[in-house]
Amino acid sequence: MAGKDYYSILGVKKDAKDPDIKKTYRKLARKYHPDVNPGDKQAEEKFKSISEAYEALSDPEKRKIYDEFGEEGLKSGFDPEQARQYKQWSQQSSRARGPRGFGGGQSFDTGGFKYSGFEDVFTDLFGGAGAAQRGPSRGRDIESALELDFNIAMHGGSTRVSLQTSAPCATCGGSGRVGTPGDGVCRTCNGTGQTGVSQGPVNFSRTCPDCGGTGRAGQTCRDCNGTGVKPKVETIDVTIPAGVRDGSKIRLAGKGEPGRNGGPPGDLFIITHIAAHPFYKRDGDSLRVDVPVTIGEAMNGAEIPVDTPTGVVQLKIPKGTKAGQRFRLKGKGAPNLKTKIAGDLYVTIRVQVPETDDQEALDAAKKLDTFYKGNVRQGIKL
Repeated sequence: MAGKDYYSILGVKKDAKDPDIKKTYRKLARKYHPDVNPGDKQAEEKFKSISEAYEALSDPEKRKIYDEFGEEGLKSGFDPEQARQYKQWSQQSSRARGPRGFGGGQSFDTGGFKYSGFEDVFTDLFGGAGAAQRGPSRGRDIESALELDFNIAMHGGSTRVSLQTSAPCATCGGSGRVGTPGDGVCRTCNGTGQTGVSQGPVNFSRTCPDCGGTGRAGQTCRDCNGTGVKPKVETIDVTIPAGVRDGSKIRLAGKGEPGRNGGPPGDLFIITHIAAHPFYKRDGDSLRVDVPVTIGEAMNGAEIPVDTPTGVVQLKIPKGTKAGQRFRLKGKGAPNLKTKIAGDLYVTIRVQVPETDDQEALDAAKKLDTFYKGNVRQGIKL
């Protein structure tokens, strides 16, 4: 596969399932996070690499394109459909010409998408690492995973995160070009950034080879290799709204990749992952919890305290409450992220037997047994 091997970067197999990829990424992110390794440049670069790999492999559509075309397929301006058309035409032409392949002696590797002779076809037709969009263009939206405590998800709050982002290159001002003479317009493409090319039955508009698609004259900026951006790690404050769920998206406008040639930046989408609570379980906007009671409370009835997202309430259980009986506390569940209306809290009673070897307690238990009517296990058969 051409370019970076994201599977090797994360240390997972190519057929790894999404949960395995997520689990591996979280483990590596915690290990190499800049907050855990302050001042460690190697850890910072490792964090950038694993974040880039996870961004590609965690998105089903991006992963599909990456598996088919490699890193090249994820670059801005890449057209998968045109690439497939070209591949099909080239394969047909190669078979028609015989074993000498593309252009008489050049090779065409359909598995890794490597083309020999002339120049790399993807760079030639779809733009390579130094290619850029002509004129102002909006930056790409990016996503980043964020693990949250269960209570923060219930009540909302604020947290600080460090993210791998990018900024406009200071040397070229984000244009990817330096030393532009005169009016700065590329004479080869007259500022369009594109030149026409025909390959068999497919017509393409390829990136101008002289200006790298910018439409501007000058030389490729060496500081950013013509991309117009440079990577950086940015620490930002994120406001968490009450009621976020596992997989919720929090949009931070303008915090994505910077625009090109003066274009606006993209947006950052924080994908929330909620840590499990030891007692409370969430089901949509409902919450569920098991609450233990004593034998005496179950038999005689009682008011027991139950913690809810809005504070402690007293739940009244009637005499003769059985183990497993469920009660509803209306409006005491999780707040809905959109409507802000809370769901319900369902409390399941668990009768707790005292842990004791005290003979008086054991004798009392035997005395209680005499009050059961019939066999409590009667009728339970396989």
